[in-house]
Amino acid sequence: MIGNIIVFIFGSVIGSFLNVCIHRMPKSESVVWPRSHCPKCSKRIPGYDNIPFISFILLKGRCRFCKEKISLRYPLVELITGLLFLAFFMRYGLSYNFFFYAVLASALIIATFIDMKHRIIPDEISIGVLIIGFILSSVRGVNLNPLSFSFKPMLSSFFGILIGAGIIYLTGWLFDLVYFKLLKNPPINGETESMGVGDVKLLAMIGAFLGVPRTVLTFFIAPFFGAVIGIITLITKKDHTIPYGPFLSLAALISIFWWDKILRFLIP
Repeated sequence: MIGNIIVFIFGSVIGSFLNVCIHRMPKSESVVWPRSHCPKCSKRIPGYDNIPFISFILLKGRCRFCKEKISLRYPLVELITGLLFLAFFMRYGLSYNFFFYAVLASALIIATFIDMKHRIIPDEISIGVLIIGFILSSVRGVNLNPLSFSFKPMLSSFFGILIGAGIIYLTGWLFDLVYFKLLKNPPINGETESMGVGDVKLLAMIGAFLGVPRTVLTFFIAPFFGAVIGIITLITKKDHTIPYGPFLSLAALISIFWWDKILRFLIP
């Protein structure tokens, strides 16, 4: 019980840093310096006002200095990160898998919230964490005997990257070919590409961690969530476009936690 609480608190603290990344990365600002400050009045936030959840509650959701509202995104990201870290801890314990998937989940959270607001996924996340994922996957091949290194995890990550990028790029290309050129439909909001390059890179990043089978599962699960939100957006806002990164991220987490159950359901 104590361990669960510690991991949740640790995750929420990491979530606080992820909020910094979400706010600054789209602006190409450093996530390290300067220290946390109010985005409205630029006053530096003291440490006692930067405690996950507690500070937000005590400040009643407003900046201590300018009294402007603090976005609900901040405690939400802290809560999601804390819960995901706790879920990984309860499943894998304090193991390499816990660290491995915590890195992926952190990247997915950053990508999701940036994509939702700015419709972009920074290369620092997609490409940078792809490289980290490949390295972390390769480390799995190391054992007590350095002369018997296993290349299987490295190859799984490598092909996961290729399949992740290839399958989503090919799908977008085929859709654009049929929808825009063969059926001669007008561009959607001036865009002639249905699948952004950022989404291609994001699924490649996911592939670096999950390997081929679970990356393919992620690819097939994501459209179910995207279709529902897409229909709602089309009806309410008359907008055909939606950020796809959040659905890939959600599908990747489902693939991690319920891969075995989904596989047993599909192949009795």
